[in-house]
Amino acid sequence: MRTYIGRQQAISAEDFAELALGTPIELWLGVEGETDEERAAREDAARDILADNPNLPDDLVRIAAQVIEGNPDLFDVVPLVRLARRRTARKGAAA
Repeated sequence: MRTYIGRQQAISAEDFAELALGTPIELWLGVEGETDEERAAREDAARDILADNPNLPDDLVRIAAQVIEGNPDLFDVVPLVRLARRRTARKGAAA
């Protein structure tokens, strides 16, 4: 079974997230090894997007819930959890 969002085929959980967000997931979660300047620029861009789209978080949660409910076999959350843990660990080390 193939799943499309618009004309784009979503193959993985990361594909769904990126297509739902309209931006790369790294914009919201960061990337390993980013500098303070890169993080600041990324966070500024994310704030601008949220300012232009104040309903975005609610819309994304609703879309994500629908996609997960309809396609539970596509989601291996372990990589996303690991990414979030790395990000949290980096923030804790910087504090």
